[in-house]
Order: sequence, then C-alpha cells, then structure tokens
Amino acid sequence: MTVQIAGHLLVECLIEQGVTHAFGVPGESYLAVLDGFHTYRDRIQFITNRQEGGAAFMADAQGRLTGRPGVCFVTRGPGATNASIGVHTAYQDSTPMVLFVGDVGSDFRDREAFQEVDFNSFFGPSTRGMAKRVERIDDPSRIPEYIARAFATAMNGRPGPVVLVLPEDMLMHEVTSRPLPRVEPVQAWVDPGALRQLRDMLLAAQRPFVIAGGSGWTPQAAQALQRFAENWNLPVGNSFRAQDTFDNHHPQYAGDVGIGINPKLAQRIRDSDLVIAIGPRLGEMTTSGYTLLQAPKPLQKLVHIHASAEELNRVYQADLALLSTMNAAARSLEVLTAPNHIPWDAWTAQAQADYQTNLQPQALPGDIDMPAIVAVISRLLPDDAVLTNGAGNFASWIHRFHQHHGLAQVGRVQLAPTAGSMGYGVPAGIAANLLTGRTAFTISGDGDFLMNGQELATAVQHGGKSIIVLLNNGVYGTIRMHQEREFPTRQSGSKLANPDFAALARAYGYAGVRITRTSEFEAVFKDALASEQGTLIEVMIDEDVITTRGTLSAMRYAALAKQTKI
Repeated sequence: MTVQIAGHLLVECLIEQGVTHAFGVPGESYLAVLDGFHTYRDRIQFITNRQEGGAAFMADAQGRLTGRPGVCFVTRGPGATNASIGVHTAYQDSTPMVLFVGDVGSDFRDREAFQEVDFNSFFGPSTRGMAKRVERIDDPSRIPEYIARAFATAMNGRPGPVVLVLPEDMLMHEVTSRPLPRVEPVQAWVDPGALRQLRDMLLAAQRPFVIAGGSGWTPQAAQALQRFAENWNLPVGNSFRAQDTFDNHHPQYAGDVGIGINPKLAQRIRDSDLVIAIGPRLGEMTTSGYTLLQAPKPLQKLVHIHASAEELNRVYQADLALLSTMNAAARSLEVLTAPNHIPWDAWTAQAQADYQTNLQPQALPGDIDMPAIVAVISRLLPDDAVLTNGAGNFASWIHRFHQHHGLAQVGRVQLAPTAGSMGYGVPAGIAANLLTGRTAFTISGDGDFLMNGQELATAVQHGGKSIIVLLNNGVYGTIRMHQEREFPTRQSGSKLANPDFAALARAYGYAGVRITRTSEFEAVFKDALASEQGTLIEVMIDEDVITTRGTLSAMRYAALAKQTKI
C-alpha cells in the first residue's frame, strides 16, 4: 500500500480527472501541493502567474475551451480575494472551474490568524453568489471524494465554479487513499412530449427567432443546432459574447444579441411571435436590459431550453421550459420533422440581409479606420484562432465586424466575459495558446490591458504567444461615453495617463509596435503572425471615436440638446 502526503494525492486526483495544466500564484499555505506538481511534472504543468486574478481568468478560459473545470490555485486571504474576480466571471458566464485555496492550519482556525478569511461567507453559494459550492477538506483521506464531487458539481446542471479550501497542515498528512475515476458530466434529455409541443408551437408561428448561446456547447451540438435551423429555415442570433455558437457565415445567421445590438435585429426580436432560447440565461445584456423580452412575461411566445432547472422560469415565465444539456437539446431538435412549406422564408432572408447591412461601417473621424483593421485581422487570422477580449467599448469592433466560423467547424473560438470583467482578454489569450497551441488574438483597451498586462511575463516564461491589439485612446471609454450622455462636458475620473505600451511589452519579452495610421497595420500584423514571439500592437485611436456607430462629440451634442429642451 502506497503512502504519500496529501498534497501529492491531490495532484494525482487532478491528473485522474484529465487536468494537464493548473494556473496559480504560489503560496506557503499549499507547499505540499506545489511539491506534488514537481513530482508529477511530466504529467501536469503548474503555470506560474503574476497575479491571482490573471490566474483565475486563465482557469476560466481553460473551462470554456475544454468543457471541463479549469483549475486555479491561490493562497489564503489576499490570494483568494484577488482570484474572486475570476470566480465571479465563471459564475455569471456558467464556466466550470475549481479554485483551490490554501488556508491557515486547522490549529489556528477561527482566531483571525494571518490572512484568515471565512471562505464560506466570502464565496458563499446563493442565487447571487460567486460559487456553486464551497467546501473545506479537513480529512486528507477524503481528498478523492471532494475533488470528484467538485468536478461533478462544476460540470453538471448550469456549469460554474467550486471552491475547495485546503488547510495547510492537512496537506502534509500521510495518506493511503487513491484517486477516484474520472467524472463525466450527466446529460439531461428533453421530454418527448415537450418536443411535440415545441413542434406544434413552430407550426403555429409566423415570425420565429432562435437565440443560441450560453455554455455547454460542443462542436457536435453546434452542428446539430445548425441542422435544426436549416430544416426549419429559422433565423438564428447568438447571445451576448457567444458569437461562436452558430456560424456567422451561415445564410440564416442574423447577428449577435448583446451590447450594441443592430437596431434592426433588436426590433426583429420584439416583432417575433416565437422566441426559442437555447442555452442562454436571458440576462440583462442579451435582452437589452430586459426590454427585447419583457420580464416576467414576454409578449412573444417563449421556449426556454437550459441545463439548470433553477434557471428556468426564474426571470422569465416561459410558455415552454425544457430542461436539457445543449448536446441533448440540439440532437433532439434536429430530428423534429419540418413541414413541406415554411411560411417565414422571407422573414429569415430579411434577417440575414439586415445582418449583412450591419457589417457596413459608418464614417468616423481620425487616422485609424477600425473596420478596415478588423477586416485585415479577419482575413489573415487562421479559422481556428481563438479571439479574446475583456470589457470595454473597444471590444465592439470585433463583436460587430468579425465573423466567427464557430463551434460547428473549428471548436470554441471566442473567449469573452459576459460578466463584463476588465482584464480578462490578455490572460485568456495566453491560456488559450498554452492549452491548445492555436493562434491566440486579443483585442484590448488601454485601461483594460493594465488590469492584467503583467501576465505577458507568464506567457514568456512558459513559452506562450499571443497577439494583442491594444486601442489607446487615453480614457476609460465606456465610462466616458456614459458621462457624456448623463453629464455632458463634465469628465471625472475617466482620463488616463498611460505608459508607452509598446515599450512595456518589449520589457516583458514581447515584440512591441505602435501605429498611428491604418496603412501601417497590415504589415505589422503579418509579422506578428509569422513571429515565434508574442506581439503587442498599440493603436493610437481618436478619443472621440467611442463606439462603432458614433462619437463622443455627437453624444455630447445630443445630451446638451436634451437638457436644453428640459
């Protein structure tokens, strides 16, 4: 019977669950686990991050890409609180994750020892919490049980983060326990009677619309969704920051249903007589502040399909609520027999036409033409490149003008926080490259980059590469936009004094280039794609160009005119 310390057993359990990479910042509270990573370094890699928020974002990216829990290790107190931004993102974005927190020893507990935090209270599971489950492992022999349960909890139902607390002394105990077998997520299948009801609702509709998104999608599920849409000639929109769920090049694609939505698409959803929501929670961003679908009872007929019973009929009272994982739902929908005649062919064709029209840019001031730059990016990036971003108006350029080939063809290609977390894009892109070897492209803003730009050091240390296009306009753009709308001409707290980002990137070991004109971009981007080194391209963009559709000066004029009338 093999005897080993508990920290080594924990690493063995992760390997049994298929984990190849763990992200984190080392701490003295889990030295025994770090030693386990060294012992099993040929089977699992510990990625050393520079800040716990970046580590948790990388674990979130891991969960999105693999469909299995991303893994993050942090120490107690400051480490755990720094990581909480990633836990909150994983919760709101329904991403499977397990956060391991090294804690004070059991003999010091409940004395407010050094950096001691009550993690149940801090992460506490609730309908508005940060984690699905928070548990403390006091008995080292039960480590396999806790890890297997954490993985099952993180993946089943609505996926999300689980927090496991590890007392420092517990990890040093000798144990003879062995890892439990790999846990697989459970598939929840659609009730056949409900499927018949859904078909009847489709047959009675004149203006149906599908909103697909959320988490839990696989390439196979996305392919089945596409066949369902084709069988019934349905227009399909992707929910907020789930734009890779349905192929954006497909003739039935209608656009993204999120922030900065195409006004014609927003009106189309309002005019629909049947909305079939497959996967999304139908949160604030996807519903434009609960206006596209009125809460709690929409004007449209609503079919809501979700993997969690707790999400169904929680915000919206659906006419038909179906409990199902995305794989099972899509495979069930694709076999629904469509009639010989579809009455909404023109409706679907116009939805696609509106989407194509929305790809045509408005004329905006300045020497940088962002739609032209996005066109270069879209033309040169490999189809399977992973695109990442954090939160900010800068992301809207990619959201509006880049067309994802999507899950059905190449797997997950968009990693972006529906929770609106700044600083997500840089670490997520690095993680994507380390985990998959695929090209990783990140669009960032100046304020967004400085949240987690230090993770460039992590990329260089571990042989990762990403291409970052950083839009530098010298302001927190989203906040400045809202200030002009609400308090025109009165800027407060949103101005930024920035470093030389290209020089900063070079200091970390990336290539760094600054451009001031559109014509300079293509050659620089080609060099970045060809280089074995990561690259940051700083794009100096006019502060006035605040969205893909308008300027700060126009917003200011409209706000002042409104105030004058009042």
